[in-house]
Amino acid sequence: MTSMTSNQPYLLRAFYEWIVDNDLTPYIVVDATNELVEVPQEFVKDGQIVLNVSPSACVNFSLDIDGLSFQARFGGQPRRLSMPCEAVIAIYARENGAGTVFATEEDVARAQQERSDDAQDDTSPSGPTSLEDADTNDVQDAPVPPRKGKPTLKVIK
Repeated sequence: MTSMTSNQPYLLRAFYEWIVDNDLTPYIVVDATNELVEVPQEFVKDGQIVLNVSPSACVNFSLDIDGLSFQARFGGQPRRLSMPCEAVIAIYARENGAGTVFATEEDVARAQQERSDDAQDDTSPSGPTSLEDADTNDVQDAPVPPRKGKPTLKVIK
């Protein structure tokens, strides 16, 4: 299996642009315990910080595959903030909460391990080996994986 880059930077940019395009205020929740995160520690609560990343609140905003950086004022003092994309826990619109919560590295590793365990448990082929072998009814009746529950977002002020 080919290793792919993380999709989080792309999703983060897409949600950011979607929120801004709808004239709403994008906020991000950042894991401030990540050693690569540079944020004002005096505003960190429970290992997290919530930041307004709207164009009117940030200067020199940059969001790319490597991370997010910008300048903002805290208590009237300009500060430079930066963080890797994987440190962003969530992005949402302040006005209505629309946005997303990102899976942590631990969640991804756990899901990959579960898939690996399931693949090892099922050593005998139980279905078609290609789409051409699949009967149309097999594809339509394929089980839908259960949802783990609705993600929730706690707004911290």
